Amino acid sequence: MKQINRRKFIEKTLTGLPVLLLTPSLLASSCTKRDDNEPNGKTVIVIGAGISGLAAAKKLNEKGFNVIVLEAQDKVGGRLRTNRSLGIAFDEGASWIHGINGNPITTLAQEAGMTTFETIDDQSGACYDIGGILRNATTYDNAQTELYSILSSLKNSGNAAQSFETVFNNLYPAKVNDRLWQFLLSTYVTFDTGDLNNLSSLLYDEGEEFDGAEKIATNGYDTIPKYLATGLNIQMNQRVTKIDYTNAKVKVTHNGAETEADYVLVTVPLGVLKNNTIQFLPALPTIKQTAIQKLGMNCVNKFLLTWNNTFWDNTQYIVYTPAIKDKFNYFVNVNKFNPTANALMTFAYADYARQTETMSDAQVIGEIMVHLKDIYGNSIPSPTNLLRTKWQANENSFGAYSYTAVGTEMRHFDDLAEEINDKIFFAGEHTEADYFSTAHGAYLSGIREADKIIAL
Repeated sequence: MKQINRRKFIEKTLTGLPVLLLTPSLLASSCTKRDDNEPNGKTVIVIGAGISGLAAAKKLNEKGFNVIVLEAQDKVGGRLRTNRSLGIAFDEGASWIHGINGNPITTLAQEAGMTTFETIDDQSGACYDIGGILRNATTYDNAQTELYSILSSLKNSGNAAQSFETVFNNLYPAKVNDRLWQFLLSTYVTFDTGDLNNLSSLLYDEGEEFDGAEKIATNGYDTIPKYLATGLNIQMNQRVTKIDYTNAKVKVTHNGAETEADYVLVTVPLGVLKNNTIQFLPALPTIKQTAIQKLGMNCVNKFLLTWNNTFWDNTQYIVYTPAIKDKFNYFVNVNKFNPTANALMTFAYADYARQTETMSDAQVIGEIMVHLKDIYGNSIPSPTNLLRTKWQANENSFGAYSYTAVGTEMRHFDDLAEEINDKIFFAGEHTEADYFSTAHGAYLSGIREADKIIAL
């Protein structure tokens, strides 16, 4: 069985992809040393201490701006969030560096002391069907190859009003209820983009990729935001409710208090913008409101389970093809990079991910164990612990990351990145047309907006 590389199907399906080069300013910004510029008398409020907000704040701070970061949570990082309560670094959000060559996160991770492991599946990777039947590796590989072919051509049959699911089902009706194909679409497309019944049949493969290995963080992705946050003025537990840019100075209301600034950089996730939890005065321009509405925000939830001993295959990934799509069908063997963990990490996507948020821990464990017992037998022990995410219900994100939904146009990403009156600026993965839905996209967007403010 070949390697399951998150975010790699795009690279395989696109031909003639240009070599990706970072501009000198971006290269410089990813490893800038503090140059101790004199204070310039300008104040910038950065809303959100995720990687985009911190990247911008760090650069602006180095250029002499008075930077105030307002963060609604009690820790920095946003969706780069690590739970260490079980003695294992469980990344609730971003886990991988997707393509290490030329990726600014590669350098950043080294500077921050983040350790990584290249996730390459063993050639004997395990894929099981219902009944614990081990699938033939050639059958799996052939289906995967066919998937790449389909993904390279399906958009030719797509249109702006139809979803990926609609077009795929029309073209390949025999695959609709095939459990292996449900798995491939789930982990290669839904995981990477969003709900197939709302994913654009024209734009599902948009976005550019960095080349090179896929590496998973082993000591926590939050090492990066913690590193970026060093020396910054960050005010925690400050929930912004209003941004008034009527006058020369922008007034930001947070926890009932009001702070003024020359510039404000808004880095909250797309889901927060969709939920209108921040009031803008005047209201955001129609073009920006349309972009917020038209872009999709998906849901991926992650689950870490631990045992006293391992009972599973000694492969990087374990695949199971259940009757219900998007449901606990893919297990990462954490022991491959943390030999004492005795842990598996699994996932739920789209509507099933949202459904898990209504389920108790016991119910979630029960559903996962149905799959594992089907593979390994009813005598396997129950897990000792469960850690889980609930990204849809999380008021600081309302989802996992953006995607190209039916009705999305690529200009909508640029519309979200557009500043207003040279006073209100926007960053975050949902403002990066080339690298949306990624940590490196979020980082680059923060540098981009810092450069805009510096230029003023």
